[in-house]
Amino acid sequence: MLDRITGTKRTVEGNGHLPVDANLITEPAQLASRVSAWEAVQAARNIQRPHTLDVIGRVFDRFNELHGDRGFRDDPAIVGGIADLDGRPVVIVGEQKGASTEENIARNFGMPHPEGYRKAMRLYRLAEKFHLPLVTFVDTPGAYPGPEGEERGQAEAIAQSILLMARLQTPIIVVILGEGGSGGALALGVGDVVLALQNAIYSVISPEGAAAILWRSATEAEKAANALKLAATDLLKLGIVDGLIPEPSGGAHTDPQATIAAIKAALIVQLDRLGRVPIADLLSARYERYRHIGVVVEPLPGAVPAKRNEPFWRRMMRST
Repeated sequence: MLDRITGTKRTVEGNGHLPVDANLITEPAQLASRVSAWEAVQAARNIQRPHTLDVIGRVFDRFNELHGDRGFRDDPAIVGGIADLDGRPVVIVGEQKGASTEENIARNFGMPHPEGYRKAMRLYRLAEKFHLPLVTFVDTPGAYPGPEGEERGQAEAIAQSILLMARLQTPIIVVILGEGGSGGALALGVGDVVLALQNAIYSVISPEGAAAILWRSATEAEKAANALKLAATDLLKLGIVDGLIPEPSGGAHTDPQATIAAIKAALIVQLDRLGRVPIADLLSARYERYRHIGVVVEPLPGAVPAKRNEPFWRRMMRST
């Protein structure tokens, strides 16, 4: 396969059938065309996009789903278990939306309850205990906001999940499939490498929620979406995600098979890279990655803005 920029052939050692970058989009200049933030919102919410179980069924082999948080119940909005990826055992955790109204109701529209996050944490610990890489799939408008969730400690469950992922002594890859909304996404979103589908979104709040707060009207959602910079291209520019997985023209729902094949290639390449990094270095790079996000240095009047230093974790990933 050819590198899209240099035209040279690039392969991965031990995976000669895959390009070294898995055709990931790592610079905004690589995008032939861009969509607006609001167009990205519409694409990310398309009910026909591949969901977590679609990806699991076509990317992984021998998936064994594990249920329950060992405390309250099994939350169908979060699925997880153990599977093989290209012959390598991994632990998978993902948020599951439905492809129909009935399935969305059964899955609570992909909005987990606290017990869902506690099930996820049980699987995180399982991955660490048996030294298995962890792959998470983010696809939620947000955590369930109802009174039942608050009664059972929604905020505490999300906070504990983030804390656990930050310290987890095993490689973690995060893939944002569609919507990445608020703390509901962050509970599965701490990783050594964070990837997003080209039309995915990732935001602290939905455009409608932001519009209701800022302009007192949900009809201003398009304006809010642009202000939030939640499109994947913005996330790449800001360093929130490390790479974009390309989607077919028209969106992932137009060719789910091609999209899922691109996800698989990206996961194989990134796991191969992370597997060669000592755990202590992974944890240091993970810490620096999140400390680096949002750092802004304002230049003095008349001064030439200094070039932003490339973070250690990105240099490390390139050197491996």
